[in-house]
Amino acid sequence: MKKYFLLTAVLIIASAALSVHAQRPAGQQPAGQRPAPATPPASTPAATQAPSNAPLPISKMGVIYTEMFLDSKTGIVKFNALLTKLNGEFQKTKDDLTQMSQRSGQLQDEISKLQKAPVGTPIDSKSVQTKSDQLEQLKRDIQRKSEDAQASYNRRRAELFAPLQEEIGKALEVFAKARNINVIIDGTQVPLIYAAASIDITQPFINEFNSKNPVTASTTPPQ
Repeated sequence: MKKYFLLTAVLIIASAALSVHAQRPAGQQPAGQRPAPATPPASTPAATQAPSNAPLPISKMGVIYTEMFLDSKTGIVKFNALLTKLNGEFQKTKDDLTQMSQRSGQLQDEISKLQKAPVGTPIDSKSVQTKSDQLEQLKRDIQRKSEDAQASYNRRRAELFAPLQEEIGKALEVFAKARNINVIIDGTQVPLIYAAASIDITQPFINEFNSKNPVTASTTPPQ
């Protein structure tokens, strides 16, 4: 704080001196003081400019298509193994929903036949109503079971794939640094107008990841 006040006082004194000098008529000097010899104005140094030929940072870009990770033949083996495992865990639920859907179709056909009785034959209204009630209840059961199954499937998928996605992210960073790649764009997520095949690193990365991360017993689907 003391330095601040001292600096302020100096600025005030300098301002007062300049004000007094400005108010003195031109050419008039203070009493008892000889005029100082004129000195040429000091030249102002030119502003320093950055050289126009300064080198630009060199960057190397790569494009990857993550949708290819799931290709059953050329994709990441671990991805496909986990996907097979996930679908296997929910196969029974899928089969149950398929059977319920088939039963729903059968009930609909039975109701249609009862409603199209031959001319002169009375429609069995009681049977139609009973089957209609069964059909509506079955539709509600299918809807509820489908929603529950989808929610469970999504939770299990996140549980299975989250560690693998993190593993792939780290491997991709190592892959890029080893090849001096500064930027990687996911062509699956970002629309690209044009990308040369020479910067597509999808398959080289997949091949390297598969070789360094073989499928283990924990990810191999049951036979």
